Amino acid sequence: MSKTPKRPRDSNQLAKMVIDVATNDLTQIVTVEAPPNKKHIGGKKGGKARAIALAPEDRIDIARAAAMARWKKTP
Repeated sequence: MSKTPKRPRDSNQLAKMVIDVATNDLTQIVTVEAPPNKKHIGGKKGGKARAIALAPEDRIDIARAAAMARWKKTP
């Protein structure tokens, strides 16, 4: 967790946080971290798992196709 708290979206909570920081009353500032989104867990390891599963020739073909699509050049 970072040392500086996240800024709240609500203007009233932001004003209270500014006052708390200005008066060094940091005990009142509590940040609640959201639990990780289950959908993103698989996405974080998906690319690495796919790269391990693919043969080197297949990875080269995919990279070549991606480069051609980016630069819109034909081989």
